[in-house]
Amino acid sequence: MLPNQSFVNWFRDSSPYIHAHRNKTFVINFGGEALLDPDFDHLVHDFALLKSLGIRLVLVHGIRPQIDERLKKLDAPALFHNNLRITSELALQCVKEAAGTARVEIEALLSLGLANTPMAGYGLRVASGNFVTAKPIGVIGGVDYGHTGEVRRIDGAAIERQLDQDAVVLISPIGYSPSGEVFNLSAEQVATQVAIALRAEKLILLTEQSFCDPGSGQQILQMTTAEAGDFLDRHPELPNIVALPLKAAIQCSNAGVGRVHLVDRRTDGALLLELFTRNGVGTLISAMPFEELRSATLNDIGGILELIKPLEQQGILAKRSREKIEMEIADYIVVERDGLIIGCTALHRDEPSRSGVIACLAVHPDYRGGSRGSRLLDHAYAKARQSGLKRIYALSTQTMHWFIERGFGQSDLASLPDSLKNLYNPQRNSKILNKKID
Repeated sequence: MLPNQSFVNWFRDSSPYIHAHRNKTFVINFGGEALLDPDFDHLVHDFALLKSLGIRLVLVHGIRPQIDERLKKLDAPALFHNNLRITSELALQCVKEAAGTARVEIEALLSLGLANTPMAGYGLRVASGNFVTAKPIGVIGGVDYGHTGEVRRIDGAAIERQLDQDAVVLISPIGYSPSGEVFNLSAEQVATQVAIALRAEKLILLTEQSFCDPGSGQQILQMTTAEAGDFLDRHPELPNIVALPLKAAIQCSNAGVGRVHLVDRRTDGALLLELFTRNGVGTLISAMPFEELRSATLNDIGGILELIKPLEQQGILAKRSREKIEMEIADYIVVERDGLIIGCTALHRDEPSRSGVIACLAVHPDYRGGSRGSRLLDHAYAKARQSGLKRIYALSTQTMHWFIERGFGQSDLASLPDSLKNLYNPQRNSKILNKKID
């Protein structure tokens, strides 16, 4: 494929996501490690690109390594208990310095507008403020955590006003009490509470490593909150850089945030790949399954037509008009993934002969190999059995062996019930297969 055509195809494939994300609120959390990366400016450019595409953006940054570095220069120990920092008076001064310096550095990069940068000519406005009210953790198990706090309240209305004025909101992991005290907070907790308060569409946690199964080493692409909770129970030894984002994702999803993404920020462009490609590069956590097999509705017709058009052009599927699909929509089953139709089939029933025909079985090329075709066929088979049918047929020009491997036998036109023979097109010369329903 020519480079230009590859770009055009990618741009077209990303357009549904561009439309879907416009005017939506995303909260993005990244650790202090990202600020130390020489390529941090690339990540900031991606933030600006998201903003230019109409996304309402809230950034929550961390400062853990910056605090540790300042304590080390002062020859003071970094104290932790149960994975929580104990913030002394000296540590609090380091927290304030680190937060102020980090905020200024991020704002400077977001203000960049040089002609040779991706942000050329784009005047981005950044808003910060005392959006987070905090309270002290206090003394737990005899341990005084000092100025370490937890989120008490997020001023969501104030953040919304800044977003409405087209600003990017930047929040540091510090909070203030009504009495004027300052507390050191967990950036993951702040991001989680901000996303919940704003009812954000997405919380994106940029992590320092991919989220993989400890046993196989394979990346986990998606989980429900229930599965994520079971995963944490089964792997209590997980390091904080994995466990903390996962716990934040579960809390956020259970509180109503639609999608939480865990994305390894070390991959250049990972944020864009996660948000604007079909498969993404991170791990998606949601309360409900990311991919759903269900009965089709009229709203799915456009997606079905887009899915089957290439197969019709190749002669693999018979051509179907929008009107025909609309009339038969109750017969269709679809696989929906993140709002996109990636698979479909139809079961056309003939009650007099107590038989049916499997038709229009298609899976998007990017999602073949995941047994989705088999799942669609199994669902149609179960639907036929529930309807009291005794036999199902399939007409195929190029996928006969796929059906044979799944228990279908070959037959001829004469074996088709008379009422189903009108579905047969002699010009296509399709093979006829059938399977008895147990």
